[in-house]
Amino acid sequence: MRSLTLHLKLLITALVTLGMAITAYQILVLGIPVTEDETDDLWNIDAKVEFIANPKDPVKVQMYVPPLSRDFVSLNESFISNNYGVNVNRAEGNRKVTWSARRANGNQTLYYRLVLTKRYSGEKAKIKGPIFRDSIAVEGPEKIAADALLAPIRQHSADVETFVSEAIRRVNNLSDDNVKLLLAGDTSVQNKARITEILLSIAHVPVEKVHTIRLVADQPQTPELWLRSFNGKDWLYFNPETGEAGLPQDRLLWWVGDDNLISVEGGRKATVSFSLNNSEMNAIRLAKLTDESTDADFLEYSLYGLPLQTQQTFMIMVMIPIGVLVILILRNLIGLQTLGTFTPVLIALAFRETQLGFGIVLFTIITALGLSLRSYLEHLKLQMLPRLSVVLTFVVVLIAAISLFSHKLGLERGLSVALFPMVILTMTIERLSITWEERGASHAMKVAIGTLFAASLAHIIMSVPEFIYFVFTFPAILLILVGFMLAMGRYRGYRLTELVRFKAFLKEDAKRENVK
Repeated sequence: MRSLTLHLKLLITALVTLGMAITAYQILVLGIPVTEDETDDLWNIDAKVEFIANPKDPVKVQMYVPPLSRDFVSLNESFISNNYGVNVNRAEGNRKVTWSARRANGNQTLYYRLVLTKRYSGEKAKIKGPIFRDSIAVEGPEKIAADALLAPIRQHSADVETFVSEAIRRVNNLSDDNVKLLLAGDTSVQNKARITEILLSIAHVPVEKVHTIRLVADQPQTPELWLRSFNGKDWLYFNPETGEAGLPQDRLLWWVGDDNLISVEGGRKATVSFSLNNSEMNAIRLAKLTDESTDADFLEYSLYGLPLQTQQTFMIMVMIPIGVLVILILRNLIGLQTLGTFTPVLIALAFRETQLGFGIVLFTIITALGLSLRSYLEHLKLQMLPRLSVVLTFVVVLIAAISLFSHKLGLERGLSVALFPMVILTMTIERLSITWEERGASHAMKVAIGTLFAASLAHIIMSVPEFIYFVFTFPAILLILVGFMLAMGRYRGYRLTELVRFKAFLKEDAKRENVK
């Protein structure tokens, strides 16, 4: 007996631990939203290209577009133009779109539109980079100034991150004579980044210029310059003016390198203007879209990977254990008497279509009429199988009649009575009639009312949208329910209704104590 108890405790612990671990992994690691109302940002970015085309020359416009290889994923990308050919190529970690036309004249406008969101895959792809580069040739006074700056940088740094940060900080110290010499009066961010790259190249530390867009709605945007370096494991991003490490979450990497954003052949005065706006979308729906776009495993083993019609079926199925748990608590802890465990749950499922109030009325009418027929058939001394067959046929005819009259009266809700499980109603009628005969009418009514109450309560709980979403999204929670059900299997204590039954005994004990 002790070994059996230990085995049960270990089984319950294993199931509960496994269910909690899987659910925690989905929430904390995969980032699956806990509530259906949770939304995520959806960004719409428009890049408007304007230029003047030369009337007699072929036009070729090239512009960098985001590689989307870091934290974002594209849901839609479009290139809008009139009579232009469009081609997208990859080169050196960048993506570049090319618009081309044989002839164009006057003002031209092209659009690049991108809809994106945060990447949902738990494991983001890592892109490797160089860990060594050759020195950029520097001679004369510039060489002396660069060496003078590098000496304290080496002294005050311990790794790639601190080395690059210290170099940026030194270059931005405009009171330093060596910095003044190297900048030669040009204190622009681009020139500071160029000098920083020269210093780092002398130390054989590779660095790249990256250009980003800030995801802020309804504000004018221009590409923002950042620097990055590879430390052998990860890319490290740096602000070229402050040396601060780490690219903010609201920055979208647009292109890498020294080239301009756009180049035009056969045209002039090219400009690019950005406009951004954001909206919100249901987090799960967005996760499904990103999963389809990236072939990620975010929802690969989730019920959301099933066809939509199958999902709707499983949304009902996964709630059946919840209904069973409600009946288990009502019977084992409260002491409510019902016709078994599964009959109330199946009736609760039928209430999904009829709605609760109308379903209770239908259940009461059909059961009452069925019991009357069952009582009449009892006088005919029929065997059980023929008797059940007659009752089943009567239930079908009764359901058809109720549906017909409901339709004639304009009560379309009555048509859903056909969804009531006929076999369940037949067996309910049969079992209630047997209970009536064996234990009396009052007990039969008590059981019928208990069954109807349990089915109604189970239906209400099984219909809570938050429960449906949570159990469907995190089905491992059912393992925790199984553990609780196993624990309930060893419960031998009093039920709440027994406190009422034994109340007289408590009064007798109290009287005896007073007499003593």
